Amino acid sequence: MDFHDTPEDAGFRQQVREYIAAACPAELQAADHEWGSLSGGSRREIDPELVRGWRRRLAERGWLAAAWPKEYGGAGMSVVQQFILSEELAEARAPAAGGIGIGWAGPTIILYGTPEQKREFLPPILTDAAAWCQLFSEPGAGSDLASLQTRAERDGDDYVVSGQKIWTSGAHRADWGIMLARTDPDAPKHRGISYLLVDMKAPGISVQPLVNMVGNHDFNQVYFENVRVPRKNLLGEENRGWYVGASTLDFERSSIAASVRQELIVKDLIDEFRRSPGRPWARLAPRPPVKRMLAERLIEANVGRLLSYRVVSMQQRGLVPNYEASIAKLYASELEQRVAAAAMAAIGLYSQVRDAKHGLPFGGRVPRFYLYASPSTIGGGTGEIQRNIIATRGLGLPRA
Repeated sequence: MDFHDTPEDAGFRQQVREYIAAACPAELQAADHEWGSLSGGSRREIDPELVRGWRRRLAERGWLAAAWPKEYGGAGMSVVQQFILSEELAEARAPAAGGIGIGWAGPTIILYGTPEQKREFLPPILTDAAAWCQLFSEPGAGSDLASLQTRAERDGDDYVVSGQKIWTSGAHRADWGIMLARTDPDAPKHRGISYLLVDMKAPGISVQPLVNMVGNHDFNQVYFENVRVPRKNLLGEENRGWYVGASTLDFERSSIAASVRQELIVKDLIDEFRRSPGRPWARLAPRPPVKRMLAERLIEANVGRLLSYRVVSMQQRGLVPNYEASIAKLYASELEQRVAAAAMAAIGLYSQVRDAKHGLPFGGRVPRFYLYASPSTIGGGTGEIQRNIIATRGLGLPRA
């Protein structure tokens, strides 16, 4: 692995840094927002129009959808350039491009969609005119997604969808959803599934909030009662949706943004720890053990970055990271929990106080961060799933 940028990549990295410095509002790069992005709240509300304006500027350069081909409004970047863009945005604490529309729905439509579907669905994603959600998991089909039971039955030019989805991020704000539904109940479970593009405002859809222990409404349960989805919104072939859902473009899957965020938070903790002698919480946190713990977390954050470099270096060579991406994801999610625990230990019993009025470090958001980090090993593929992938595909062990 070569850790040095090529002259071309070094030039691009400098271009990204200069553009962020010139175009990204300072309010969007504040350190408290970095904590806010991980803890579910920030010291002060971010003006949504600032974020939308920043995303529009990224879109004008093609950087909002860096992995998309240029003919669809993307930048057509190489894997390394995508990596550099993600790394530099994270280093600057600037809001990055992302979301279901940019990261999942759009690329899948590019790969499998008809010309009509591409014309209808891709432009609104790039202009933020349409928000998307992912309707995959069900109460009885999370880790074993192929066991899903939501039905989509053919009726003339429509599919009639009935069933339930759960843990759907942003469904209460979404305009459209990408859905896996069973269209052939008699087929083997992986072969009777179809991939549908669902209008979230269609009659028969009801969304119920799932409020987490931090008090945030991010997740939802979504119920479908005889919801009509036009057949023209079938993506790919009928009963082949499992393979559509499992396929992606060659995206950057390195978890570099998570690695950088964790490193920045540890550095924030170290800076606060250095300033803390004489403050109330400093008397409750034993300094030598906390000092060692923060040093360990910083080393681990750098290890996480190296795991991300491994993934992108494989992609650069035309290889497809499989268990390597699972290692990076598993490590990053577990490290987030260790960093949150370190934040709690660094300010002692004051880490239980969530009232920002007491002048606590990071506005009293440390306990929110700790609570928010608890399910990090569940979302996006549980730690158990990642370990199974690493064991079977990486170590060649038999399936349990």
